[in-house]
Amino acid sequence: MGADRGRARGKLLGPVVALGCGSLLVSGCASMPSSGDVHSVSASQRADSQVQVYAVPPRPGAEPNEIVAGFLEAMTSDDPQFAMARQYLTVKAAKDWQADQVTVLAEGPDPQPNRSGDRGADATGFTFTLSGKTVATVDKQRAYQPAKPQETYSQSIHLVRQSGPDGTGKEWRIDALPEGLLLGQSDFQRIYRSVNKYYFAAGQDRLVADPVYVRQRTDPETQMNLITQTVQSVLDGPTRWLEPVVTSKFPSGTALKGDTKTLTFDDRNALKIPLNERASNAGEALCKRMAAQLLFTLRDLTATRVGSVELDRANGSQLCVLSGDQAETYAPDRMSTSPGQYFVDAGGHVERMRADAGSDGSGGPAHGASGPEDGSDDADDSVVTEPVQGPFGKGAQQVRTVAVSRDEKRAAGVSTDGKSLSVAPLTAGGELVRTAVTSADKDVNGGLSAPSWDGRGDLWVADRDPAAPRLLRLVQGAGQPQVVDVAGLGDGRIQQVRMSADGVRAALLVLQGGRTTLQIGRVERSGDGADSVLSVVGLRPAAPQMEDVAAVSWAGRSRLVVVGKEIGGVSQQLRYVQTDGSTSAAGTLPSVNKVTDVAATDDDRMPLVAHSQEDGIVRLPPGANWKTAVKKGSAPAYPG
Repeated sequence: MGADRGRARGKLLGPVVALGCGSLLVSGCASMPSSGDVHSVSASQRADSQVQVYAVPPRPGAEPNEIVAGFLEAMTSDDPQFAMARQYLTVKAAKDWQADQVTVLAEGPDPQPNRSGDRGADATGFTFTLSGKTVATVDKQRAYQPAKPQETYSQSIHLVRQSGPDGTGKEWRIDALPEGLLLGQSDFQRIYRSVNKYYFAAGQDRLVADPVYVRQRTDPETQMNLITQTVQSVLDGPTRWLEPVVTSKFPSGTALKGDTKTLTFDDRNALKIPLNERASNAGEALCKRMAAQLLFTLRDLTATRVGSVELDRANGSQLCVLSGDQAETYAPDRMSTSPGQYFVDAGGHVERMRADAGSDGSGGPAHGASGPEDGSDDADDSVVTEPVQGPFGKGAQQVRTVAVSRDEKRAAGVSTDGKSLSVAPLTAGGELVRTAVTSADKDVNGGLSAPSWDGRGDLWVADRDPAAPRLLRLVQGAGQPQVVDVAGLGDGRIQQVRMSADGVRAALLVLQGGRTTLQIGRVERSGDGADSVLSVVGLRPAAPQMEDVAAVSWAGRSRLVVVGKEIGGVSQQLRYVQTDGSTSAAGTLPSVNKVTDVAATDDDRMPLVAHSQEDGIVRLPPGANWKTAVKKGSAPAYPG
């Protein structure tokens, strides 16, 4: 039975069966086992994504409520072409119904009889209203779109009597129904998974993540396994939201060869992908970029490293091969494998944290560095700190926030009064440069936001002056600031900006109507370099379930870590969210008190770093708890 619908439907529940898949390869459980027990499944058992669910056909003489319940259950099944689901429909409805988009509800659909909508006075029809709280929709491009808070779903499903399969009797069947699949949230999470597919940033050899949802196992409609679905999604092109700022290197019309349904990795974790004639004349350089799009996409599907991707022509000859190491040339983020962790100390200078790699022989911190200052039991005594080289580490300039360039050669800092922005190299003898960015905000806590570097080397900052709020960019961190238009901002004011490594997406904290929310916009450019004109467009909520958002940081190629309160909540929470607004149960992080800033990287092996008003600079290593690293410090930052 549906994992989300047990409470909603009560006696309307229909029968399904489920079979466990056991140990699975990446392609999932692709067929019905030939042996083993068949058993009923309770709601609590349906959370396991490895359980394969099969519906049963309607029984002869089934009442309208049984037909509706059985159809809703059948939509959650893995039957090829949704054959069982279509048996609950009239012949015409079965032919017309398409399952290529999804509506996700919080608890699953709640069907209630609605006789006021029936057609005719002789009871030839029967209507049910399906209702619930809308969570999201997934469109035909597999793109996830979160619903507005408190948005409700209400659609009708209509039944008529028709002759049974043997031509006798009268059986209830559905003749009018909502478009696509209708799933509860836990059924959706069981059936679908988020995957980043990749395209090139316009004008650059840098890949950009484009998150979509694909089915965990064989798709009932296309009969493609997970890997093949994912490859096909790349060939289909970018989602509409990202399309204006990226390009695909695949020639127009490129598709999988013939009737390709099942792609699998070999024992070297390499994958061969046969393409149709449209790709057969691609040159070596173009083919390598095509392969890079697929190789980075496929990394989301396996816990082991993808060895290589081979693209083949329609005649079976090899077009090109790209190894995992070669693909790094096109990586979205090209920071070092061990990016530094920075913060502002109590004196307003910038320091770097690092793990203690040695000591002075007394068991204490390494020479020239200091450990945590509080001496508490939860302090992380593996952390040592040292001032950065250059003006920000030891000079007269004090700052309240800092951003370090992605190559860790420069830093930008906002003055303690929030009115000016300076840039300096992180090398001894480097010179501090005061930029032309200034704020006239008289609020001591206002002025300029923390700055942010994108992967192109440009520096971004928001002026929070209520009288003249602006989003500003400094090309390569120098020269005159450019005002960047933000379409759809209305009377909202940007409180914080965090740029993605690829430079085509901006995460913005926007204050509007007394609420601070997280919005994602794409950066559209005309021209290049210092002459380019930029605008941020297509704002969409990235954490629609949260308000009073205090801090945000990129924590992956399409993932962010967010600090804020859930709508209607009272306590602060830390969550991972996707740029498309989707979340998962695994996205909740351990809490820490009164967080004002957070910093993360794309590398899951690196700890989260945050500033707590009660505990100072704290770190959350993978699989561990928060520990205080520096008692008196603020504004933690990774490069970016």
